[in-house]
Amino acid sequence: MLFRFLAAGARAIGVLGTAATYQLAPSGLCPVRLHSSRRSPVVVQSDMKVVLLPALTDNYMYLLIDEDTKEAAVVDPVEPGKVVDAVKKHGVKLTTVLTTHHHWDHAGGNEKLVKLVPGLKVYGGDDRVGALTQKVTHYNTFSVGSLSVKCLFTPCHTKGHICYFVTKDKSSEPSAVFTGDTMFVAGCGKFFEGTADEMYKALIDVLGRLPPETRVYCGHEYTINNLKFARHVEPHNEAVQKKLAWAKETYNNGEPTIPSTIGEEFTYNPFMRVRERSVQEHTGTSDPIETMGRIRKEKDNFRVPKD
Repeated sequence: MLFRFLAAGARAIGVLGTAATYQLAPSGLCPVRLHSSRRSPVVVQSDMKVVLLPALTDNYMYLLIDEDTKEAAVVDPVEPGKVVDAVKKHGVKLTTVLTTHHHWDHAGGNEKLVKLVPGLKVYGGDDRVGALTQKVTHYNTFSVGSLSVKCLFTPCHTKGHICYFVTKDKSSEPSAVFTGDTMFVAGCGKFFEGTADEMYKALIDVLGRLPPETRVYCGHEYTINNLKFARHVEPHNEAVQKKLAWAKETYNNGEPTIPSTIGEEFTYNPFMRVRERSVQEHTGTSDPIETMGRIRKEKDNFRVPKD
């Protein structure tokens, strides 16, 4: 399997490596990400390439490239200028915008991007998505070059949230899913427009049924704080402890903690583990949907420890 991480302008190494500018927060206790100065790591497989494009404070945009045709799609292009620069740098033809949901930090760059790159197809599951040309719902499929994109309807964070599952026919390599604000590494999005039942269905019945090796590309760099909450929920979970130690080291080296995999999420993401007795005991209920609601409410009010 060809799976390597490349840092733009840097040598290929075994894990994500990229130069980044860091400064200490006033307390001196934690690094402050300066997203605008970070380079863009690339996850390379023989059939697809995913360029991570840091944006705003902690967002990720993604340039998805079909290696056969050099056709490309961009996920949540909130900073269109960076997208256009990446398209030129990688020598690809941008044809498609994949919008996960209508919030400004994901869809806010759509109108400008379609002016910079005329003729783009803009996909989304919500009429509130800017510059929308193709409204989609659950299991709608289309192609980006030779890549197949399946839309997964995951309402809760917003009523029209869509995740995009990307595969290549007859490929032996892992697929990819772009989860926006439905699933984060070790976390999930707030229930702004939905219920615990909807998030349970989104995480367990939809995303959780993807192949375990599927790589998860989420909308934000929230991994460390999410894992600190996971540690609070399951203090004896070794997978949480190991992932947190790894995430701290990775982040402090200026590297993204993205992607994870669906299989990994079931070992340390408390919102994916609501059927586990240890998580249910923490919430005081044996009902997984009730557990989902209770840990989301607790997470909303969680004070993240500094360690």
